[in-house]
Amino acid sequence: MESSSRCSSMAAGLPRESFLQRTLERLPSTQSLKLTAEEAAPVAVVAVQRYLSEPTEGQQLDSYSYDVTITDGVWRAKCFLHPSLNHLVHRNTLRTGTDVSVRQCSFVYNERRLGHGYICIEKVEGSAETSAVLQSDVPLQVSRKHYLSLWNNDDPEGDMWISGRSEILIICNIFISVSKVTLLSSLESSFRVSWKPLPLLVKIIHKSRLRYYGKFGLKIDYPYQTYFEVADQSGTMSLVLWNELCPEYYLRMNVGAVLYLQNYTLKQSYSNRSRPQMDHHRMKNFTSIEICLNPRNPAADITVVSPKSVLPQWGLPEVSYQFTTRSELEKISNGSACDVIGLVTFVGRVERVRSKGSKEKYWTYRWVHSVDGTSDRPFILELFSSSQPEIFSQICPMTYLVCTQMRVCQAEGSLPYLTSSCETEIFITGYHKGQPYVSDPRVKSFIQWTKTLKDNVVLQKTAVGGHYCYPPPPRRFSQSAGDLSDLFIDFKESLQYREHKKLAIQGEITAIRYTNYPKKVSNEPKNYSSDTHKDPADYSAAPSWESSSWSKQREEISEHLHHGGLHQDSISRRFTFDEKSALSLSFQCVRSQHGPLILVRIFFYVFLSGINKQIAVDAAFLPVVRSDDPRAVGLSRDPHDNSMRNKSLLSSSPASPVERLALISLTFGCLLAEEILATARGLENTHVVCVLELCQLGGDKVEILIDKVYKVMDVTLD
Repeated sequence: MESSSRCSSMAAGLPRESFLQRTLERLPSTQSLKLTAEEAAPVAVVAVQRYLSEPTEGQQLDSYSYDVTITDGVWRAKCFLHPSLNHLVHRNTLRTGTDVSVRQCSFVYNERRLGHGYICIEKVEGSAETSAVLQSDVPLQVSRKHYLSLWNNDDPEGDMWISGRSEILIICNIFISVSKVTLLSSLESSFRVSWKPLPLLVKIIHKSRLRYYGKFGLKIDYPYQTYFEVADQSGTMSLVLWNELCPEYYLRMNVGAVLYLQNYTLKQSYSNRSRPQMDHHRMKNFTSIEICLNPRNPAADITVVSPKSVLPQWGLPEVSYQFTTRSELEKISNGSACDVIGLVTFVGRVERVRSKGSKEKYWTYRWVHSVDGTSDRPFILELFSSSQPEIFSQICPMTYLVCTQMRVCQAEGSLPYLTSSCETEIFITGYHKGQPYVSDPRVKSFIQWTKTLKDNVVLQKTAVGGHYCYPPPPRRFSQSAGDLSDLFIDFKESLQYREHKKLAIQGEITAIRYTNYPKKVSNEPKNYSSDTHKDPADYSAAPSWESSSWSKQREEISEHLHHGGLHQDSISRRFTFDEKSALSLSFQCVRSQHGPLILVRIFFYVFLSGINKQIAVDAAFLPVVRSDDPRAVGLSRDPHDNSMRNKSLLSSSPASPVERLALISLTFGCLLAEEILATARGLENTHVVCVLELCQLGGDKVEILIDKVYKVMDVTLD
């Protein structure tokens, strides 16, 4: 049976025989191998770990299993979570640091090993916060050798990656005979010829993120792959690191490192993968073949050469960058690659989006603003996970951020933004030392500019968290009618934790209610979701508008979804140095206990009914009314008449002018709302298309915000 260890330091005041001890002793002896607890003591969750499931009959592909480690303060046990409870992990309800009561569990014998087995948790209750120590190990289902990152497949996870960083594999004193080394230019002519490969001496100039390709039936313990671009004096070529060599070498093979390679193989290049843009290196690219480093057949011999041992006569090229300033960004063509450095002023919350063609694979990303002093506008950065979780989770305002191989996205009618590619790497303050870019002239120029800044002035312009989506919707809706979402199906579909989704639905706006924040805002998490049966005592009177047919429609609607709306996590906060450490706590990066809310004062609850009047949903509209709102960056400044008849009001575009409206909203917000709502009768019986932004914020909290509303006359059918 899976071993359980005593935690003597936690045993004070607990019964002599613990809950887990009783369970571990009773389960194997019960005839049904199942145990139901009438009164179960709470246990603490100390680890939740994910891995590819074992194939079983009727099971879907690309599904995952979870091992949950629990402790009652005396004993600790790793248990298998029954698949019917996986949704508790998907919504981050069952997570590290919570207390749960195990109501039913069973004992599963390992049929491949005599006397071994594990507990399967089948029913749990409760999810109160607590604190615990993490634990890593191998999965309980014995054919799996390692865990995956809980929220994506791109990040390294577990001791097999962490422990490797401390091992000294860099050879400090090595004699390399250049006469016995072949050049990259010679490899193409050697392809498909029976030969014994001569050693290679190359420098890494680009590094991609990890790719996990595990699936059912694949008999590979560590199905990982990663690409590098390497160079010598003759040119550049792709190098592929395979399988268990990834945990062993990925964290050591960094840009600028010199490699001495033996026992490699060559294969034809895979044409359908992305590649970094390397024109600025001014070297010949050999793209027909790529170098493969395999763990066996043959086992590659990899030596990472110490920088002190690298000799000038080897003729290895310098790593080159193409840093772009913010003032130059508008001149760069769409899709081009560039490197940027800036001072972070805004960091959005971490969100996830499903990767194309998969129901269970996710990308994690966050939005970031940074400035470099060359423009009054910031870089708008869409940063996806880059297999650097320790850096990705610690991005915060007031740090120097370097992003390489970012791709330019020219947004029609908005400022251009940069999105990360498969070859993007990110670095923040504390990780710059030793990186090749530190000697770049534009990096040095940026550092000189930052020395002229005052921290207290910059802090006033910083923010963290909150809803953020870019670019804003176009002026005209051009999506075909066939691609419109079915309101009932899409809202019934279960969103996983931090999953973001955009929907376009047909319907009618049947009611609008203005709401403002209370004067004193608590730091405790509060749900601002709409509830038509409860407008709280600390809220001012709420002006509202209802369609003349709303009361009748409300009786005919089969389902009214109330659970969505605006939450405290929807609002950006001022950044303070006190919360810097809290920002790095994995997916809790937007829960602040210090920074004040950036008060908006104005938002609306909009009640939408589907085109067939069968279902209705409550959504929040959060207009941009302050120039210091991160969402104001890059939005159109075109004036409008602040009326509900004007479609631009129910959008992410700021009311005009932003500065004037911000002042009005802070003093006469309620009067302004009444003025706006007085024009709402123009929405009576109007067929509209609504663009909604959804995000699952944990547990039963689902944020539903209106991004933009189009009248059907403004819709272009494809």
